[in-house]
Amino acid sequence: MKLVYFAWVRERIGLAEETVEPPAEVRSVGDLLGWLKGRGPNYDSALAAPEVIRVAIDHEHVDHADPIGAAREVALFPPMTGG
Repeated sequence: MKLVYFAWVRERIGLAEETVEPPAEVRSVGDLLGWLKGRGPNYDSALAAPEVIRVAIDHEHVDHADPIGAAREVALFPPMTGG
């Protein structure tokens, strides 16, 4: 699946996007965030407070409990403020 990172998530990870193949036990958005945190210090820093990370699967906003299923693209971004 393609992962796309935005704003300070991208800055901390050091990538705008990448393609990954998570293990079979990674079934939900929350599982994915936990798995990513274990990929290194940059990921751990970016995902230190996973509850603030917003996620979209194939351009649709989802909750951390939602399954990732056969997602083609998962986007991770911080909360946005409007003005």
